[in-house]
Amino acid sequence: MHEYDAALKLLLQASTGSLLKQVTALSVARWLNVEMQQVQASRADLLGMTTENGILHLELQSTNDPDMPLRMAEYYLHIYRQFRKPPKQIVLYVGEAKLRMSAGLSGPDFAFQYTLLDFRDLDGAALLESSHIEDNLLAILARLQDQRAAVRQILRRIASLDETARRAAFAQFLIISGLRRLGQTIKEEAQKMPIMNDILDHDLLGPAILQGRQEGRQEGRQEGRQEGRQEGRQEGRQEGRKEGQQELLRLQLERR
Repeated sequence: MHEYDAALKLLLQASTGSLLKQVTALSVARWLNVEMQQVQASRADLLGMTTENGILHLELQSTNDPDMPLRMAEYYLHIYRQFRKPPKQIVLYVGEAKLRMSAGLSGPDFAFQYTLLDFRDLDGAALLESSHIEDNLLAILARLQDQRAAVRQILRRIASLDETARRAAFAQFLIISGLRRLGQTIKEEAQKMPIMNDILDHDLLGPAILQGRQEGRQEGRQEGRQEGRQEGRQEGRQEGRKEGQQELLRLQLERR
């Protein structure tokens, strides 16, 4: 999950349109420092002060963690202790496997519950129609009738941005698309668009990803073994993600 955290948090913080309307009726006025004051350090993914002066806690999860209810209960107490306000808690599940986590804890004289949402249950079409590029990028994780058509639409929107914004958006798109195994689809569609093809050809992101995948396929064919192909593809994906994360971090630092 760590390789997707930076991209997803940035997109969610910047998403002031369709996504937050789907996830919660609350409007975030400002995002807060997510370091919790405690003996053993803990860090929430996203913590915001709402326009109604309440606290919104968004947690991102890409795997089915059986301890998620316990973690959320601990977060609840830490947040309440620090801000003296009961937070509205939402877990956004972005994983590929079927959602199997519980949304609460219960026991004698005790009950705790939070909102648990599978990102695939959100309306991807609404996110694609948003005027915010962050919503458009996040649409790839939501419910879509045609993923390839959505990729094509998102790439067209990215291509319409200025160069700096285009590079940042494309970097984020490449990273989060790994949660849906859409790297190859993005490559194929981007190569049909001259301006996006330039990014694949000349930026730090594209060559590492394309070269890694190409080397993986060649190694698999040469060895003629399934495990060779799997190892090559895995190395290519890891190298591409590493380069993508480095470029994304560089762009974030430049903005600051």
